[in-house]
Amino acid sequence: MLVYHGVREDYPYASDRLHRFILGASVDLAAGCRERGLACVQHVDRAERREKGLVHRLAAEAAAVVLEDQPTFVARWQAERVAAAAKVAVLAVNAACLVPPALLGHDTRGRSAFLRRHEPERAAWSTWNDETSEVVPYAGDLPFTPDSLEDLDLDDLVASLDIDHSLPVSEMHPPGHVAASERLARLVDETLPVYVAARNDATRSESASGLSPYLHFGVLGPREIMAAVNGASAGGQHKRKFADELLGWREWFHYQARQLAAPEKYDRIADWARRTLADHAADPRPEMETVTAMLAGETRDETWNACQRQFLIDGWMHNNLRMYWGKRIIAMTASPEAAWATACYLNDRLSLDGRDPSTYGNIAAMFAGSPSDRERPIYGRVATRGDGSTRKREGGDAWLAASATRPTPQLSIEEVPVDLYLTGQPTI
Repeated sequence: MLVYHGVREDYPYASDRLHRFILGASVDLAAGCRERGLACVQHVDRAERREKGLVHRLAAEAAAVVLEDQPTFVARWQAERVAAAAKVAVLAVNAACLVPPALLGHDTRGRSAFLRRHEPERAAWSTWNDETSEVVPYAGDLPFTPDSLEDLDLDDLVASLDIDHSLPVSEMHPPGHVAASERLARLVDETLPVYVAARNDATRSESASGLSPYLHFGVLGPREIMAAVNGASAGGQHKRKFADELLGWREWFHYQARQLAAPEKYDRIADWARRTLADHAADPRPEMETVTAMLAGETRDETWNACQRQFLIDGWMHNNLRMYWGKRIIAMTASPEAAWATACYLNDRLSLDGRDPSTYGNIAAMFAGSPSDRERPIYGRVATRGDGSTRKREGGDAWLAASATRPTPQLSIEEVPVDLYLTGQPTI
């Protein structure tokens, strides 16, 4: 068996932040493979070490290919391209979810129906046989010279690449499994015992698990997390609520993404929501902001700036803040389509858990409400959201003021790629 992991320079939004997180995880991937007696090779694409068609060349020598079944960003088209060209069996495995979405059929229309199918399957998929069968690590010839990441200075390597160097790494989310395990231990010890009461309070550092970047890049999986949660001493109501977020909501968004040709496209929003937003597209928008001000977290809205600066600095945003952040963008941009594209762009470029079924699902929820809601300017019947859930907390005003003035990196300014989020992600 041979495990291959490669990283290119030209994926959308490639930056120091994303590259360094990915490469740190790759070092641990190789170590974990060695512990299991598996061969692992790595390649970092760069000017002096280009390897055109490397995956296809490796697949040509393989008996079979196993790859990740991931329905968003570049992973989907890469998997489809490999499968279309390969002359051997190609097996797609979903390791991002506890219950593989493919198991649940293609006709589930609502979350309640999804849960009726998903919940009975959880027990069967929660156990994991980690025994390694007798597998011989591949020791034959390779069509390239692999990188040994553990022997390289990853900071120097990242600095040498043709990527966005204006977006720095996140100190809040160090790369690798050790950091992820420490965050998981904090979930068990600090977050879970108060989860029901504290989860919506962005002013409390222990209110959120902060695991989504590690989940997105596969550093941790839902089985490992749920095993820790189920073994914790926290009360049952806290465990149930956390399971609803991790499994009930996150896996619902993964299921939705699997049913969509392009989960990042504006047309995933409900027809009624797009119609009501279109009806008000010409409404005056006195709170419009420039892309420069939004990207830097320097708008006229203090609360929005506090939200945006979590993305800028931490590469992550508290979920309760995300809802306010996303809904306010509708009033800050020139059209509903521009609002969707701006929210996706900021999320995808800045956040370690961007480009993900869950974050696209969350953004879609920001563009929703109820067809029976009263009509408002700009939003139509799409629900709005205030900042009272944060501002009315004890010390909330001070927390927002401090968060909105945190020093931020000076990013390169780009136009929001509106067309990309209307037609789907380009291939590379």
